[in-house]
Amino acid sequence: MWNGLCGRLVIAVEPVICTAVFGALTAGLIFRPLPLDAHLTRYEAALIISPVFGLAALAFLIYAIVLLAGPLRALAETYAPVFVVDGYVRYRGPELRSPYNVNGYIAVLDDRRRALAEWPSYGEASLPDYVRPALVEFTNYGGIHRLDGRSTGVLPESIGTLGVGAARTAPKV
Repeated sequence: MWNGLCGRLVIAVEPVICTAVFGALTAGLIFRPLPLDAHLTRYEAALIISPVFGLAALAFLIYAIVLLAGPLRALAETYAPVFVVDGYVRYRGPELRSPYNVNGYIAVLDDRRRALAEWPSYGEASLPDYVRPALVEFTNYGGIHRLDGRSTGVLPESIGTLGVGAARTAPKV
């Protein structure tokens, strides 16, 4: 997660710098305005042009927040517990109210067959109703990471420096 966040931070440097520049221009025009025309006072001239720079600073700030929101949320979720359960995995078909592209649901059950967590599955064919015993490693946010010791492909085995090359190593779905 740190690699992905650092990669996004590198990308977000530009909008953060642009936010600072346009914010400084806005503050400079408001507190030390320069006249644009001989018949305008310094303050009137600043009021005309400073909102343009203020809106640009706000737009770049929103862009930087959008770039970093996903990775920061994912980083916060990495501090959530990883559960390892010796129980069951349940597959079931879609419900009548399921979204269009959901072909069923996959759930982790404990040893008493109580549902601990459930996630939608996406695909063409509907999932069969099936329950099987399994050793499952999962998180509520990320889904099932390992099933009977084998990776499900939800998480890559390794991520390169700053996330470079992660798209090439991601499993094809």
